[in-house]
Amino acid sequence: MRVVICGGGVIGACTAYFLSRRGVDVVVVERTEVAAAASGKAGGFLALDWCAGTPLDALARRSFVLHTQLPHEVAGNWAYRRMTAYGGFVAGDDALRGTPSALDWLSSGVVIAHRLGTTDTTAIVHPRKFTSAMMNAALAQGAELRRGRVTGIARDADGTTAKGVETDGGVIEADGVVIAIGPWSLLATQWMRLPAVYGQRSPSIVYDTGRDVPADALFLEYEQSSGAISIEVFPRADGSTLITAFSDVAPLPVDPATVTPDQDAIERLQAIAERLSPLFRADRIIARQACFRPLTRDGLPLIGRVPNCEGLYVATGHNVWGILNAPATGEAFAELITEGAARSVDLTPFDPARLPPLDPSLLRAR
Repeated sequence: MRVVICGGGVIGACTAYFLSRRGVDVVVVERTEVAAAASGKAGGFLALDWCAGTPLDALARRSFVLHTQLPHEVAGNWAYRRMTAYGGFVAGDDALRGTPSALDWLSSGVVIAHRLGTTDTTAIVHPRKFTSAMMNAALAQGAELRRGRVTGIARDADGTTAKGVETDGGVIEADGVVIAIGPWSLLATQWMRLPAVYGQRSPSIVYDTGRDVPADALFLEYEQSSGAISIEVFPRADGSTLITAFSDVAPLPVDPATVTPDQDAIERLQAIAERLSPLFRADRIIARQACFRPLTRDGLPLIGRVPNCEGLYVATGHNVWGILNAPATGEAFAELITEGAARSVDLTPFDPARLPPLDPSLLRAR
């Protein structure tokens, strides 16, 4: 059995790993590089129970467990570590600005109001290193990585069964095709009937903080005259700390390699970071960047068979939980493709058929 996976991000890499572990002949097609988009520029935060009470709960819990197991099964160091998560705010009035923070690495006036997670329930990975390690593990198991741009789906004579993909280098024949290209799955609506997938741009700054910042993830509200802004701080075990805020809606470029942050957003984010801690100095900045996170209309991912075409599958729309939920998505896909049904997680809530497909003419009109 041969399966072509379109996309070398974290979803594609994990799907390639679990499929190749089952002996499936896997070909991954990636137009730029592994982890080129959000899979390389996200925070990498993991949470066991933050999706409790939602359809994502079982997927998240299974994936959190897999994240704890994979460091013992897959070669490489992707800076996995347990951490504590805190919520709070940055004091806006003068009465509180001089108040010492409960965490000694933060500036005065950064108020920690509550603990959101413990080392039993929250953790982190370096997303690019994790994605690369999973892809390398798939390649070591016999998978193949090809550079190229997918331009369509190859089908049988009556158009009801996928027989591979059309690329700018020719046709790659296969028994199954997985579309896992994040927000760029929007382009795939030209080749198949898929619900709309949107991209939300998230700027971030990465600092080289070494061992100065402990394993404390922060979710803070920063008061401004225009309203509160949510700031997220993710210290990683490799000595880097990512800070993100100011997500916005922007046109999705055709090429992921051309994604750039809004300069004004980066400047505001840097000013806020310097307010949070003296450790976030300009001379410690490693990267000023942005990525697009894939979103669907109802906020749930699309994971499963594409309606009206045998052998065609999609996995996208994971939003902020892409790094967390990638292992369980890949595991469930491997079961679905090789056994006909997913056993580890119920994929019913994520069935692509639950949402109406996007009219391709609307995409052409844009």
